[in-house]
Amino acid sequence: MKNINIFCFGFGQIAKNFIKKIQLENIEINLSTTSTKDTCIKDINGLKYESFSFNSNSFDKNLIKKLNEADHILISIPPINGIDLVVKNFSKSLNNPNLKWITYLSATSIYGDHEGKWVNEESKARPTSPNGVARLSAEKSWLSLEKDKNFPIQVFRLSGIYSNENNILTRLKSGNVNLINKKNHFFSRIHTEDVANILFKSLTKFKSGEIYNISDDKPSSSEELTTFAVKLIDVDIPKKIEINEIKSEMLKSFYKDSKKVNNKKMKNFFSYKLKFPTYVEGLNYIKDNFI
Repeated sequence: MKNINIFCFGFGQIAKNFIKKIQLENIEINLSTTSTKDTCIKDINGLKYESFSFNSNSFDKNLIKKLNEADHILISIPPINGIDLVVKNFSKSLNNPNLKWITYLSATSIYGDHEGKWVNEESKARPTSPNGVARLSAEKSWLSLEKDKNFPIQVFRLSGIYSNENNILTRLKSGNVNLINKKNHFFSRIHTEDVANILFKSLTKFKSGEIYNISDDKPSSSEELTTFAVKLIDVDIPKKIEINEIKSEMLKSFYKDSKKVNNKKMKNFFSYKLKFPTYVEGLNYIKDNFI
């Protein structure tokens, strides 16, 4: 692959890491993105790109032309009020002969609570949170387009994301962590760099209509993760609180679900060896390079 014409709906940490990975591979990029702010020209590592205004009420009509020119489309914006705005506004604009690859970034919240047991892509989806319900609905919309319109679509179900900038170590340093008293609560996570690497792999190894769990090898409890992080940077262990003391509705929702996410399909299909197979490698790397 010598060049790529990519349109990113949303341009957060996953999309930016993905573009950086493509840049590192010396591939020429024609990039367009969306933002809830006004349309403007931006720059990422010397690459100029146009960021088009797009929110729940309106969008810059000029983005349609760029969308029709794209050969790759990444969707990383979540549903708003239960509705996938990309499907709602642009499903008819995706029917162009240039398209080789559409990736919808979903979340493992679609599985809901499995009482700490393992889940894979064949496991029953029974979301408990509004976010999980909306994500599952969006997945179904995208996969219907793949089936009915023959669009080249894959779905990545992302586990809890952490990055070099946003992670348990930085939250501990800012005092923004509590230990939650809940037994048998397991969740999986994934470093943004591994997500970017797998996305890059999928540019040349792609099978339409497939779903992949994107997670590392070590599901664990929040307490296990926090205890490790506390020792790593030598700070005081946070205060332990009960579930009913959590103020954030999103965090309350997170603690409703307990599951271990199986990543074998992802690793086998993309022949991918995780850079950060567990939080141990990930947090040690962050401590040594960014803290």
